[in-house]
Formats: sequence, structure tokens, C-alpha cells
Amino acid sequence: MQTTSIAFIGGGNVARSLIGGLIADGVPAARLEASEPDPVRRAALEREFGVRVTTDNAAAAAAAGVVVLAVKPQIMAGVARGLAASLAGRETLVISVAAGIRSSDLARWLGGEVAIVRAMPNTPALLGCGATALYAAPGVTAMQRERAEFILRAVGSVNWVEDEAHMDAVTALSGSGPAYFFLLIEAMADGATALGLPADLARLLALETALGAARMAIESEEDIAALRHQVTSPGGTTEAALAALEAGGFRALVTTALARAEARSRELADSFGKE
Repeated sequence: MQTTSIAFIGGGNVARSLIGGLIADGVPAARLEASEPDPVRRAALEREFGVRVTTDNAAAAAAAGVVVLAVKPQIMAGVARGLAASLAGRETLVISVAAGIRSSDLARWLGGEVAIVRAMPNTPALLGCGATALYAAPGVTAMQRERAEFILRAVGSVNWVEDEAHMDAVTALSGSGPAYFFLLIEAMADGATALGLPADLARLLALETALGAARMAIESEEDIAALRHQVTSPGGTTEAALAALEAGGFRALVTTALARAEARSRELADSFGKE
């Protein structure tokens, strides 16, 4: 990958985190270019990472072996159509990190035979601890899959899905998932404050508890249910709290939330695909 040129179309947070992660992984800044219309973002990318910057999407794509589309889904159709001529007849890998854009629609906008990988990162990628799912459209080679995995692994873990339809569930789970945990942490801190704890202490304890629980789950060989049982003493405080959550329909509510997010992801994909 150190010899492959990568062009980022869009210089926002996701592109910024990927550029920083790739440079930390040893990719020379000279191999990276970002096309970004905002002059402040453009200057920041050039200053902080030493990458080439431009406002010309087509020129950046024409010089690259990999093109990362890091623009908002609402403008993806226009951006992709503007790149079609630059990518025609080439074996460029196109990676889209835009939620809700199906590979078939992207291929149509890009002019047909293009190797496309869809990526669904989440916001912890900004800290290098993201969880990304990848889908390779038909025609993507093994080497191109390796390149896509290398790029996204720069900001966290990477897993592949073989059915593109599963990307809607991925969006509901890990894409939107950080917000669910933020809500739970917020609710726990508010509840502890209502019990009399100072607000700053309640927030800190809720955050540290979430961090510790996540680390235990990641580092343990036990499954999640077993870990839950281990910290739930019969007749104790944890059992009382979990009983209240179960009585309130906690599991069903989470399932409903994921289902609604997945449905909304499909709706957005249908809407964007009409462009």
C-alpha cells in the first residue's frame, strides 16, 4: 500500500481520521491527496498531515489507484457522476464510506464497470477505535479487498459481510450504535444524580463503568451472557436492577430500535438511489 496512491474525495472527519491512521501505519503523505471545497479544511489537512490538497475531484481521482468517497450521501450522486470520465477504462478501486448508498447505484453514477467496496465505519473511528463493516461488490479482486481492508483498519477493526443487504443491519447496529450507548450512559448518570450523587461524579462513574465493561467483554473469552451472570449475585443489587430493566421490556425495546434504524437505512437507500 505504500506505493498505491489514494485520493479522498471529501476532507471531513472520516477522511481526516483515515488519513491520520494511514500515515501512522507508514503510508507516505506523498501518496495521499484530498479534494475538499472548504478552504479551512483543505489548509488544515495540508498543514497537519502534509498531504496534497485540491478542489478538483476529477483530477484527484484520475491520479489515484484507490478513490475513497467521503462525502455526504445527499450529494454522492452528483459527485460520483463528476468522476465517471476520470475512472473510465481504469482498474481503480472505489471505496464509499457514505451510509445508505448501494453499490449498484454508485456503479451506475460512476459509469458502469467499477470495482466498488462499501464501508460502514462509525464515529469512534475518529479515535482509532472504530468498528467497520465492508462489502465488496462483484468484480472486486482479492488484492482490492486487501487494499480496502488495509485502509479501513487504520481506524479500527474491520469485518466483511458477503450480502450487501446486511449493510442496513450493520448501519443499525454499529453505525448508529454509539448513540445508543451515549443515551444509556446519559440515563445512568441522570439516574444516579436523582439518587443524590453530584452530577460530575455520576457522569464520571457512568463513563468509566461503560469503558470497563466494554474492555471486559472484549478481553474475556466468556460470552456476554456469561459475564452478565458472573456479576449478578442472587438476591443482590444487580439482580434487582436487571429485573427492573427486563420488566420494562428492555430487550424488546432495543430490538425495536434496531429494526427501525434498519428500516430507515433501507428507506434512505431507496431515496438516494432515485437520483
